[in-house]
Amino acid sequence: MEKYAPTIAAVGRILIAVIFLMSGLGKLAAPAATIGYIASVGLPLPTLGFLIALAAEVGGGLLLLVGFQTRLIAALLAVFTVATAVFFHNNFADQNTMIHFLKNIMITGGLLQIVAIGATSLSLDTRRLLKTQAA
Repeated sequence: MEKYAPTIAAVGRILIAVIFLMSGLGKLAAPAATIGYIASVGLPLPTLGFLIALAAEVGGGLLLLVGFQTRLIAALLAVFTVATAVFFHNNFADQNTMIHFLKNIMITGGLLQIVAIGATSLSLDTRRLLKTQAA
């Protein structure tokens, strides 16, 4: 099983990246609704919040997908994910909201695993490292 660990870790990284990409593309398809939702929870500068969410979800999702600056990106996405849990999923009297809060916490756990182990061999990070060592 240990010989498959890098592949399994890469699959996990890709699955988490897909969550962010799908969410970001959904926001991109409905910017007014997303900006309105951000405003509805009382956050300041909802348009800026929308742009930050796009950068995190689409940009961070793509970088996580290919394994570029993986530990840094996973750490930033972990912070973003906790922030979204706190600001958007904080009505614990609503069971659905609680499930979304816990989902974000679980995603954060996966991201922290990526921070701990890195991108593994199936990534641009490893490819860059091997190129640097060969030079």
